[in-house]
Amino acid sequence: MEKPLAPSAPRRPSALMAGLFCRCPRCGRGKLFSSYLKVAPACSVCGLSFAGHDTGDGPAFFIILPLSIITCVAALLVDVNLEPPMWVHVVVWPAFIALVVGGLLPRVKALMVALQYRYRDVEHEQGNQQ
Repeated sequence: MEKPLAPSAPRRPSALMAGLFCRCPRCGRGKLFSSYLKVAPACSVCGLSFAGHDTGDGPAFFIILPLSIITCVAALLVDVNLEPPMWVHVVVWPAFIALVVGGLLPRVKALMVALQYRYRDVEHEQGNQQ
């Protein structure tokens, strides 16, 4: 005889999806940020505390490193192939960098918080420090 299947527990989102949509890494429904880059104190849906999840400068580093290479290569290709005046470079590339960083920074920070939730026991570490 086959055993009846137990009702499935709610699936937690992948760290990538939680980061992409800036959602709670445990339930995937609550917002992670209370403002542009400020992590909320806790999830409004499941109550998970986000205290202790510190990403530091990691998100900026992981964006700027590849972005600087991409921007340099793109600027060189544009300069060699189109030969625009210098003011075009001065206007285009800082705007490009600002748009890319502005769009990616919250998502990379959310991804890092989700990875910390998955692979680090923040609640246990906080209990040992007190």
